Amino acid sequence: MNDNEAIWLASARAGDDEAFAYIVEAYQKPVFSLCYRMLSNAGDAEDAAQEAFLRAYKNLNRYDPERSFATWLLSIASHYCIDQLRKRRLTTFSIDDEQHDWWQPPDPGPSPEIRLVSDERQAQMQQLLDTLPQKDRAALVLHYWYDHSYEEIAESLSISVSAVKSRLYRARRVLAEQYQTMDAQTLESQNTERTPYEKTPAF
Repeated sequence: MNDNEAIWLASARAGDDEAFAYIVEAYQKPVFSLCYRMLSNAGDAEDAAQEAFLRAYKNLNRYDPERSFATWLLSIASHYCIDQLRKRRLTTFSIDDEQHDWWQPPDPGPSPEIRLVSDERQAQMQQLLDTLPQKDRAALVLHYWYDHSYEEIAESLSISVSAVKSRLYRARRVLAEQYQTMDAQTLESQNTERTPYEKTPAF
């Protein structure tokens, strides 16, 4: 937490709405991104982000200044998104991280071509994330997109550290299997779309 953020939080806890507006501005992008990763819909993610900030504002008196504010705020957003996913439901790869950098958040490329590939990869990643259970998805996003430790994730999701590790293990394995299947289907589709070879008549 930087000095400005500490001042904003102290002022916001004292009832300064303008100070909280600065906090919203500073965190709106990561909160929206988390909500989008969880909900897979921009409109729902925007609503969820707004609700997360509203809940944070109402509960600022419960925030412990000794704790990371980012972790606390993203925890609120994560729980809200998990609740929304639950409501929606009602209406053998190696798992070493360095061997699975294909599903890490891609860096945007400088050219249109690279950006196109990046966008396609982002869409594939989102499609894969959608196959995971809510808490597995939340643990994965918090760990790999926000660099949260096992302990921070456990605190955010109200589960044990061992449960976090287990969920990450399972999520990585499932994503690896799903990615392999998706890749195979893409190759098969590309082969099917190719024009059959026609023999050129001899003259």
